[in-house]
Amino acid sequence: MNDTATVFNQHIAARSLGESTDAPPPVRHVCVVGGGTAGWMTALMLATTAYGPRLKVTVVESPQVGIIGVGEGSTPWLRGFFDGLGIEESEWMPACNATYKSGITFQNWSTKPGFERYFHPFASMLDNMTMHQFVDNVHARLDGADVHAHPDRFFVAAALARQGRGPRAQHSFPFDVWYGYHFDATLLGAFLGRKTVERGVCHLQGHVTEVMLNERGDIDRLQLGDGSSLEADFFVDCSGFASLLIGKALQTPFISYAENLFNDAAIAMPTPHEGVIESQTVSTALRHGWAWKIPLTNRCGNGYVYSSAHCSADQAETELRKHIGALDSDLPARHLKMRVGRMAKQWNRNCVAVGLSQGFIEPLEATALLFVQRTAGMLVDALEQGDISQAAQDQFNEAMRVRFENTRDYIVAHYKTNSRTDTDYWRANAENMNLSASLQQVLMTWMSRKPLAPVLKAGRFGQGYPIVSWYALLAGMGIFPEGDDLQPPTAHQARHRLNTVDDFVARSALNFPDHRELLANIPPRAGDQTLQLYLW
Repeated sequence: MNDTATVFNQHIAARSLGESTDAPPPVRHVCVVGGGTAGWMTALMLATTAYGPRLKVTVVESPQVGIIGVGEGSTPWLRGFFDGLGIEESEWMPACNATYKSGITFQNWSTKPGFERYFHPFASMLDNMTMHQFVDNVHARLDGADVHAHPDRFFVAAALARQGRGPRAQHSFPFDVWYGYHFDATLLGAFLGRKTVERGVCHLQGHVTEVMLNERGDIDRLQLGDGSSLEADFFVDCSGFASLLIGKALQTPFISYAENLFNDAAIAMPTPHEGVIESQTVSTALRHGWAWKIPLTNRCGNGYVYSSAHCSADQAETELRKHIGALDSDLPARHLKMRVGRMAKQWNRNCVAVGLSQGFIEPLEATALLFVQRTAGMLVDALEQGDISQAAQDQFNEAMRVRFENTRDYIVAHYKTNSRTDTDYWRANAENMNLSASLQQVLMTWMSRKPLAPVLKAGRFGQGYPIVSWYALLAGMGIFPEGDDLQPPTAHQARHRLNTVDDFVARSALNFPDHRELLANIPPRAGDQTLQLYLW
């Protein structure tokens, strides 16, 4: 699979091995419009290409436009980004108040007894010892056997999150967990900005007032607020939801996902951090959406993602304040609007959109930076191959379409499988039939008690979420026959000794340190020799 981390590491290796870079680059000057995490990540990856020393990269950042970042979580792919650049966690994590993330707990999405809460684990080498027991028990329960099939019991990552442990094991325990991070997005953008400028990227403070096109319809130059103009061969739109280049200038159509992802607004409200620093994001279903809890080293990020069609901003803020115990507090609340969907083309003419300008799928599984990495990595790959033809653009756009739609389907599956009936919002989500053919096939396969692997492969879902993620979701939500319909298992169905699984998970977890202690003494990375094991 030609994923971002692999391609990026290949670029680094090519430079270190001294491979020839005599071929002229297809473009000589790339202008990135917008700073923030998306802009600086993209510029940094461009500056680290095999022909980076001969490629001029300019980041234009407006002093008049604020950064949306409210404190974020990531998928495990972010680890590959930093590993590829050779940036140690001990350097960037303290600078961004970052913590480790073993996965996500989903709370109150299901009302089924015993399944009101479940954990979505990130992959681990240790899963090879317990995954088959979990899947066997899932299928036995789908067949009507009364066996344990809740995912939390089978995965080390879930134990780490429960116990407040960090997902980096002692050096004497050579088994990896493919973890993610929590961080302050504003601080991360600033950190990456410093690193990017250190690597030769030009940083220009300027507000774009007009995008000028040439006679062919390509972007020719940018008009800035001080009266100057900036020309480039190629442009990257990191201007956020404004989509100044890809949307406003090039008039690329926007495809909304509102028909099956109802949430279009959010509130962010940080609170002081107390007690244990958990290595997990917690997503708690509320009346009209869900609340996030993201632990940083200096505070706890809280927020509420909701549907403005089902409740007002004031009602949502009151509900969030009640949820976090701040109903009578003067803590400030930041209200945000979200445009959920994607551009019909991520690459249009001589412009590629990266980040919120290209599209956004609500933050339930923290996929925003994953799309930044994938898109920027594919752009780097195209430029290094010297191919910016229409065929290359079409291939690029098709790959991004598949990735957006597959990620959307995985997020929609959370809402479709909910069993809450307390509000119109949750009932509408459960009754929603605006599902893709691929997602319908996954759900039908589950209900027909057949293995998911073939249908997930056919739908190319493995590009974003592995089989374990789908099994954890559907089993964790309790999508099984009702308890009264379950029968005692046969000897074959009960063949796995769960006390052995419990012992393995418990003893494995002992090799991982307290999360707070790990953050105080972050060890150097051992290299990327384990990276290829978890590229989904």
